[in-house]
Amino acid sequence: MPLPFKEHPLRHQLVTELHARTYIPLQAPARLSHIAAVCGERGSGRTMRHLYELLEHYGVPRPERVEQYYLVHLGDIRLLWERHTEFVSYTFSLPGAFAHPFANPVIAQLPADWLAGIPGEVVAAVSLALEPAGEAEYSLDELSALFGGNPVIGSEVVGGLARAYSDLHIHSDGFSRILLRDQGLSPNQAGRLAKRLLEVSSYRAMALLGLPPAREANACLSDAERRLVAVSSRMACQEDRSHEVPESELLAELTDLAAEIEAVAARTSYRFEASRAYYSVVMQRLEQLRQRRIEGLQTLTEFLDARLTPAIATCESTAKRQQGLAERAARLTSLLRARVEVELQKQNRGLLESMNKRAKLQLRLQETVEGLSVIAIGYYGVGLLGYLFKGLEAHGLPFMFDATYATGLAAPLVVLIAWLGIRRMKARLLKSEHANV
Repeated sequence: MPLPFKEHPLRHQLVTELHARTYIPLQAPARLSHIAAVCGERGSGRTMRHLYELLEHYGVPRPERVEQYYLVHLGDIRLLWERHTEFVSYTFSLPGAFAHPFANPVIAQLPADWLAGIPGEVVAAVSLALEPAGEAEYSLDELSALFGGNPVIGSEVVGGLARAYSDLHIHSDGFSRILLRDQGLSPNQAGRLAKRLLEVSSYRAMALLGLPPAREANACLSDAERRLVAVSSRMACQEDRSHEVPESELLAELTDLAAEIEAVAARTSYRFEASRAYYSVVMQRLEQLRQRRIEGLQTLTEFLDARLTPAIATCESTAKRQQGLAERAARLTSLLRARVEVELQKQNRGLLESMNKRAKLQLRLQETVEGLSVIAIGYYGVGLLGYLFKGLEAHGLPFMFDATYATGLAAPLVVLIAWLGIRRMKARLLKSEHANV
């Protein structure tokens, strides 16, 4: 049926985005294996091909289109595939009783060659076990034994409908461990709770990816700051000329230093911004857990806040430090450029004064040459007229014609004509020059 209105081209996409982060409904007992692999923003093609290989292995028809998530049955196993900005996550769930929560993970039933070929690099791998309600509660020693003897953190979650335990360590099988004790969860509540805990693990790891670059950047920035202080001190010495250094050398050093600082910022700015975004998601998911303290245990929020928050603070302080150093380098560069320009203006003013003096001297010489030219042209003109008058006198024309007297009378007139001609030619040249300018 045609719509009675014009639809926005992104309307369906916007509604689909609301359901992009789905979950697997769970009924205790059940186990899950979760993997998050960093493949970059352009790695979707490889991850899609790898997903299709798994579907072909289990005889599942290839879907026409896969958006941000894909939920499918692989025999008894359910797979939730999700594509994020930088990484792809795989969550495999298997219902059924188990003797030990982490002894036989779900992922062990998948093809080994397919697991080895997962595109990208695995940044989070978690085994989660959901135990049914009614079973005897573990003592602290028993909990520690389940987690390889490590200290355990945990809390009541979802308003007391479940208990969540973890040690946030990587065990010998390469997986972290999360234990959920059902105390009245519905299948949907259990699915959402498991998803939030798994997202905390994935986003926590992604947030911490900014810490190693921050530490490396701080070492580079410390060296850059030391060099910046040295250049600033050398610029100060220029004021009293006691340790004069060529300003072009200082400017070149400052330019190189500013370029190094910008290079560090270019390598790390995206990572720091991503770490802040992932940290926000982690804290949001922890808040959604609605935790209550279990006597003798540190809550998940307390543990992560004590360790994750300083790491993100390091990233933020490093980003601010980069920006501050870049601004200081830019200010020093501007100051030094201003000083160089002032020196250049002084040199140019001296050069212009010298050129002005030379121009005045050339003008005087030119005027002298013009006077000599008038005399020379007049001399040659009078001489030509003398030859003319002598020829006329020799032929007796006109009557009683005296060549010497006529030449004397014509001399001033010839000089005047030569002077006027040179002035007129000079005026034309000046007019032509002004017109070209």
